Parts: sequence; structure tokens; C-alpha cells
Amino acid sequence: MEKVNWTSPMVGFILLGLSDHPKLEKVFFVLILLMYLVILLGNGVLVLSTILDSRLHTPMYFFLGNLSFLDICFTTSSVPLFLHNLLIPRGTISFSACAVQMALSFALAGTECLLLGMMASDRYVAICNPLRYPVVMSKAAYVPMAASSWAIGGAASVVHTSLTIRLPFCGDNVINHFTCEILAILKMACADISINVISMGVTNVIFLAVPVLFITVSYVFIIATILKIPSAEGRKKAFSTCSAHLTVVIIFYGTLFFMYGKPKSKDPLGKDKQDLSDKLISLFYGVVTPMLNPIIYSLRNKDVKAAVRTLVTQKHSTW
Repeated sequence: MEKVNWTSPMVGFILLGLSDHPKLEKVFFVLILLMYLVILLGNGVLVLSTILDSRLHTPMYFFLGNLSFLDICFTTSSVPLFLHNLLIPRGTISFSACAVQMALSFALAGTECLLLGMMASDRYVAICNPLRYPVVMSKAAYVPMAASSWAIGGAASVVHTSLTIRLPFCGDNVINHFTCEILAILKMACADISINVISMGVTNVIFLAVPVLFITVSYVFIIATILKIPSAEGRKKAFSTCSAHLTVVIIFYGTLFFMYGKPKSKDPLGKDKQDLSDKLISLFYGVVTPMLNPIIYSLRNKDVKAAVRTLVTQKHSTW
């Protein structure tokens, strides 16, 4: 019987990153570092603004503050590893560190899916039932809504991480990715992963299908309500309150569906190009989208711009 080349969890993994494309490494290191700094600055300012400015103590901005804090955590769980692998090609990561990074990324990505759905419900009530908005979206309602998003994302991550780290691995310990992405790790398993596949399918329904369906239905009613407003100015003002959220949803879910829904090439000669494409899409999802979120909300929202100006002015005056 042929002996199986088992991978020892104590050894850890080698992250391939862009080591097959050395000319891209330095360029991407500079770009990702700059984008990461913009993410920290932009989302950090939004978090501080939603906390310190009383004008932003509303459900919509509470969710926005959660989203910005989540983006900071999500990128911090992966971008430093991106940068390390670009400086040190084929860098190694211990099994325990890989498990922690995978768990954090999964939890935060799932939480963001649910948070965007919660934000859609807030916009639905604000546009379609404005008179009942203070009652329906009270603090007793929107705080548990946000908390449940974090709790469900964390619980799903614990389940998937536990199922994954119990698997036996074989091969050469190489993960063809920047980080410990769960799908890349499952490819290395030397055992039946049907339970993992089923649980991933259930998770996709919870974090992708249900929020997208909910957001779509919400915006159908929102747009229908906006179109009934008699004045053009009223329609413009109503749509401006939810246009930033809709833009973020389209970018976030568009990238996710493109990343996981695009057909895989059956041509072995095109496998390298496909792997590179998957990595670049993952980078866009993990770095570009969190960078765009504060920019979109700042450009499209007068209250946010006013709060940011106030915060910056106060900081300058204290100096």
C-alpha cells in the first residue's frame, strides 16, 4: 500500500502568495500598504465621528460605526499577513496562527453580510414607515440587531474552524493563497469533507442568500415608495439617505458572488491565470471594498461630512 504523505499540524503551512509572480510583489506591497493606511484612517474617523458627534447618534450611523469598526478588524486580520508574504515569499505560518486568522476572517465576513441586511431594514423603516421609525428602530431594537450579527458571525466561524482544523492534511503544506482562506485549506484535506461542504452550503444560505433576498425586497419597497413622492426634490432627498448603503451592498456582494460564483476553468494551462485571478479578486474584496466604504459614505452624506469636519477642527484646536 502506498504511504500517504501526511501534513503535520505542528509544522504549519507555507503561504504561496504571489511568489510565482515576483515582479508584482513590490508593486502590490506598496499599493496594499497605502490602501491599508487609508482604511485605518477613513474607518477610524468614521467610528470616532459616530461616537463623539451627537448628531450621528441614530440607528443608521450606529450600524455605520459597526461596519467601519468591522472593516478595521477584518483588514487587520489579513492585510499584515498579505504584506508579510509579499516581503518574504513562501512565508510560513503556524497551524494555530492559521486557525486563528481563518476564524477571524470568516467571523467578520459573515458579520458584515448580516450587518448590511440590518442596515437595509433600517432604511426600509425610515423611508416606508417614517412616522413609526422612532418606535420601531429604538435603541432597544437596533443594538440587539447589531449584537446578533456579531454573535451569529462568530458562532458560524467557530463551527467551521472546528470542523476544518480536525481534518487530516496531506501534501506539501502549501496554501496557494495570501492567507489561510478556508476553501484553500479544505483542498488540502485527506479525508471526507462532505460535512464541511454541507455546512458551507448552509452558511452561504444564511450569510449570502437570505441577506441578499432581504435587501432586494427591502429596496423594491423603498424605490416604490420613493417614486410615489410628488416632488423631485423630495424623491432626491429620500434616495440620498439610502444610496450610500445601496452602493456598498452592490460592491460587497458583487465581489463575493464573482469570487465564489464564477465558473472554474477546466483547462490545465489556464490554471495559473485562474489562481492569480482568484487571488486578485480576494484582494479586492479584502482591501479595496473596506477602503471604499468610508469614502462612499463621506461623499454621499452631509451629516457624516459635517461630523468629520467638526472632529478634525476639534483635533486641530487641541493641538
